[in-house]
Amino acid sequence: MRITQETDYALRILDYLSATDKEIVGASVLSEDLNIPVRFALKILRKLNLYGITKANRGVSGGYFLLMKPEDINYKMVVEAIEGEIYINKCLQDRGCCNRRMKKDTCVINKNLRSIQEVLNNELEKYNFGN
Repeated sequence: MRITQETDYALRILDYLSATDKEIVGASVLSEDLNIPVRFALKILRKLNLYGITKANRGVSGGYFLLMKPEDINYKMVVEAIEGEIYINKCLQDRGCCNRRMKKDTCVINKNLRSIQEVLNNELEKYNFGN
């Protein structure tokens, strides 16, 4: 598994919003301060808004702010907001994708990958933005 550039930027945006003294931060400020193309920042912020992590205020003094306390936002939430649900292998998402047509109870590979998936999810849930 590899975290995409989009997810990396989302983590940085949330770190910035968590650490700033400003109540609302404009997309252009985030873009400039974090060296993220503004259109890309807007795309990421739209996904974070849809997931319920951030919200946008429109208008001249508009911008973005956190809807949750930083300590309540974990890395797993961010990855899922940007990438969707996390699956390290397609057979964990959809049993029909198994080209061996094994039952999940008898496939040792599925069992082991499921254990790895659980460790990954737990680790991502451990880290948050509540410095």
